[in-house]
Parts: sequence; C-alpha cells; structure tokens
Amino acid sequence: MRSKAALALITTALVAQAQEWQLALAGYHYEFPRDYFNHENYQTEWWYYTGNVHSPDGHRYGFELTFFRQAVQLSEEVFVSEDDVWRPDQLYLAHLALTDIDAGTFYHTERLNRGGPGLAGISTNQRRYWNGNWQVRWSSLATGHQQLQAVCDAFTLALNLKPNKHAVVQGEDGLTRKGPLPGQASHYISFTRIAAEGQLNRNGKSIAVAGLAWMDHEFFTEPAHSEITRWDWFSIQLNNGEELMLYRIRNASDATTPYSSGTYVDARGRAQFLNAAEFSLVPGQIWQSPNSGARYPIGWSISVPSLGLQLSERTIVKDQEFLTKSGISPTYWEGAVTYEGQMRGRNAKAVGYLEMTGYAGSSRLGR
Repeated sequence: MRSKAALALITTALVAQAQEWQLALAGYHYEFPRDYFNHENYQTEWWYYTGNVHSPDGHRYGFELTFFRQAVQLSEEVFVSEDDVWRPDQLYLAHLALTDIDAGTFYHTERLNRGGPGLAGISTNQRRYWNGNWQVRWSSLATGHQQLQAVCDAFTLALNLKPNKHAVVQGEDGLTRKGPLPGQASHYISFTRIAAEGQLNRNGKSIAVAGLAWMDHEFFTEPAHSEITRWDWFSIQLNNGEELMLYRIRNASDATTPYSSGTYVDARGRAQFLNAAEFSLVPGQIWQSPNSGARYPIGWSISVPSLGLQLSERTIVKDQEFLTKSGISPTYWEGAVTYEGQMRGRNAKAVGYLEMTGYAGSSRLGR
C-alpha cells in the first residue's frame, strides 16, 4: 500500500485548509482518558515516545517511536466514495529509531499508511494506536500503564511503560502557543517520567533493558499561511526526580521567537509554566550531516535562573539525523542526550532527548 502510485495520490490530495478543522484555542477542557486518544476534529495529531534505557551490564540505548495522524481535505481530482476503506483522508505516518549509545550507531525507519482494513489507526475502544506491527496499547487507563511494541528488520523492541507521575498539561490555559495567529498553538500533554522495562532483540540476541521514557501527545490544526517550521525541543529528566520540557521556536532568520516556552515539573508532579524570558538555550558545538548537509547544534548551554539551573547538553552519538523519505515530514535530528551541571547549588545530571527541525528544510508535520 506504500507504492509510488499510492504516494503520488496522497501527495495530490494534500490540499487541506485550516478552516475545515477545529483550531487549538485557549480554554480547552481536558478530560482523561478521552484525551489520550484520537481527536479527528483537529487536522494533525501525534504520540511521541522517546527514552533512555540500559542493559544489566550498563550498555546504553535510546529509542524513538512516534505515531502521526494527518487529516487531508481531498481535492476534486480524487474520486472516492464515503464508505471506501481506502479513502486517503486520514494518513498515518510512524517513525522508529534506535540509538546504540555506547557503540555509537543509529538506525531509523518509517512507515506511511492509510487506515485501510486495520493497517493503521487509533482506537479508543481497543485502547491503542498502531501502524502495522508497531503499536502502543494501554493496559490500564487508570494507572496509565502501556505496552510498546516495534518490529523491524534491524531489531524488535517490547517495553512495559509505567508512568511515575500523572499527565502534565503543557502551556497556559490548556494551550501551548507557538505564534501570534489564532490557532498557532496546540493542545499538548506529557508523561514526563515513565519507568520503562522490557526486551530489545537485535543481532540474534535478546537483551533485557530498563530505564526512563517520555511521552508527548499533541493535537492541533495549522492555520493557513502559518510559517512555524523551525524549532528545538528538549526533554530533561533530572536525577533528583524533576523534569523540564523546553521549546525554542525559531523564525525564518533562525532567531528565537517570544512564543518559545517550557514547563518545569517538580518531584511530586506539579507543573510550572516557563515563558520565553525565563530560560535561555545557547547553541554550541555544530555537527554537519554528511547526508543532508544540514548543520545541527548538538551541544547546548541551558539556563533557568528561577530554578538555579545551569546545564550543559551533550551527545555521544553525533549522527542521529532522521532522513525521511515520505515527503510529508522533514529530515530532522532527534536523539538521546545527557545533561550535566548545577541546580540550586548542587551537582545535577539528567538524561533526555533533543529534537531539532528546520536545519534541513521544513514541513508542516513534526513536533
């Protein structure tokens, strides 16, 4: 179903206009478990899982599994009936990546499907979202326990995910703003500290792994003429049981915009919004991709004065560039990173993930 002809049809169909779907606006009333799943009134939606895990001997790995749903307004050239199971008005894209941190290697792959007869989708009744044999199934809506599974030629990953904290609503008044236009925003929730435990099978070996994961879920409709295509996103899981999400939105000149923001989550799970003036993200070391030619800042200095926080971010694996082939999402850098510095006068360390887009072109679909 991912033939060139099918992809050509999908590309032709991508003529969506924002007014066909609901905008993300202030005052949204979150309701769980409903908001863990599908929101078809919004054009774009994704479920992002990233994490740092290790084997019993301390060997470290990073993983990413992401499910995207993109609603499409069909053009007049696409003739399909309302009950056609192959209608391309909902596209399902998924990204999968594994970083072998200590070996210094990175593997990634992607899938693009229509829902078809159960090939991909989101089901509240089944309590899962999936794309082929990649899926996350919620085993308990009450506790948030989930089961992640991803199978590809290079490896198989199966994890039990148990949130240590309840879901956090990002932003203010139920909204994470990303620009000045109405609807230039998303409804955004996160599980910022998830205990992850399971099995990684690769190279003929079954490896027990355990560590921390992070889950983001966003849904929104991009307004017409929006130009938000560049950002740097950080997840930070500190060794004192606290977390930070920091979001740097960049304009066409790569300057930071005032709509950048973040969230601090204390050890008890209480969230505090951070506006753009309350933190700084200063790029440092640059790595140039031999594949795309993009120049990514893979080292950063991070400061949040109100928390007494100064961190340096670094990564062992420089090449964690996700070279996409679908034509819908951009090529971007997303990978496992570590942090080290000071917080409230004490030494601080953290693990997390860094995503950087807009360095190798742009797209409407992405975090």
